[in-house]
Amino acid sequence: MLRLCEAAGLTGADSAAYARTVLAALGPVAQRSLDLPPPDDSFLSDDHTPVEFSLALVPDADPTLRVLLEPGCGAGSLEENGRTGLRVVREMAQRWGFSTQRLDELEDLFFPPNPEGPLALWCALELVPGGVPRVKVYLNPAASGQERSAATVREALRRLGHHQALSALPEGDRHLFFALDLGDWEEPRVKVYLAHHDLSATEAAGLSRVGDGSGGPAQAEIKRFFHAAAGHDTDVADIEAGDGQEQRLGRRPVQSCHAFTETATGRPSGFTLYIPVRDYAPHDGEVLDRAVAVLGRYGVDPAPLVRSLAAATSRRPEDGVGLIAYLGLAHQQGRPPRVTAYISSEAYEVKPPAAVPSQRRAPVRVSGAS
Repeated sequence: MLRLCEAAGLTGADSAAYARTVLAALGPVAQRSLDLPPPDDSFLSDDHTPVEFSLALVPDADPTLRVLLEPGCGAGSLEENGRTGLRVVREMAQRWGFSTQRLDELEDLFFPPNPEGPLALWCALELVPGGVPRVKVYLNPAASGQERSAATVREALRRLGHHQALSALPEGDRHLFFALDLGDWEEPRVKVYLAHHDLSATEAAGLSRVGDGSGGPAQAEIKRFFHAAAGHDTDVADIEAGDGQEQRLGRRPVQSCHAFTETATGRPSGFTLYIPVRDYAPHDGEVLDRAVAVLGRYGVDPAPLVRSLAAATSRRPEDGVGLIAYLGLAHQQGRPPRVTAYISSEAYEVKPPAAVPSQRRAPVRVSGAS
């Protein structure tokens, strides 16, 4: 984490403070030897490490490093996992002086006596200069059963004043996460994440519900990102003209995120599409080439991403797959598009290169890349 902070341009003092924060949030798990197996089957990462990093990149600015963690990892039950997570978030609120009122209002919905599902609470820290992070929490809509997920999301949105928000969401195969921004955010968001199995680029392009002409992505832009991240040799113009056969992502599902910042219109103000690139590439060398190409389209310097991968591991990208787990493209009203790369720590396991058909073009060379 210290190396990643340095790669993202944070000072030594900020880096040390954030490293201490993460260690404290993880509790006893942080002291557990990596010679032992994972403390439980954390859903947060492929190898069950309860930590994932991400790098958010925009033009002409330092990248923003974020860390997602599971504070209750290693607890004896999912119920205890959730209670530990709530305690850790409330301790952060006391330390940094922010309110947990919105989270408190939802406690009975997402923390029932006998919870179900693959997670209870995840906490994300956006590591900004100054040593005080922006905090996000991720909750499980299926806590009271998968069949009640939509009802749980509807009631959570209603309690937070977003009475029309559920009807503004596109169709999805299941509700993945319900997320809240806590603390010092310019426009605190409520976010709903959906899973989309066997998705095509055209279907992905129709998922955004951000208002017309007010910051939403163009459908052609979403298609280009989808094909570039997935490694398809498909020309968007051919697809639009009906001259091509669309490829679908049928392994791990694509995810969409719909962010709400105001309650008047019922429409989301933000949309993000996440492609699980590690399931659609033979190795991370190819994934990195795709990421560099996507960043180039948005005028973003890829060097911080290249440095961050070198900070996270000493292995060559071609020697495994999963170091970059997702590539995301985010649109928020009033802000430039943002590309995010999700970086696995691979604390327990490096997945070997996969037998996925390669559609790799000539590698993109980046100054400073090995």
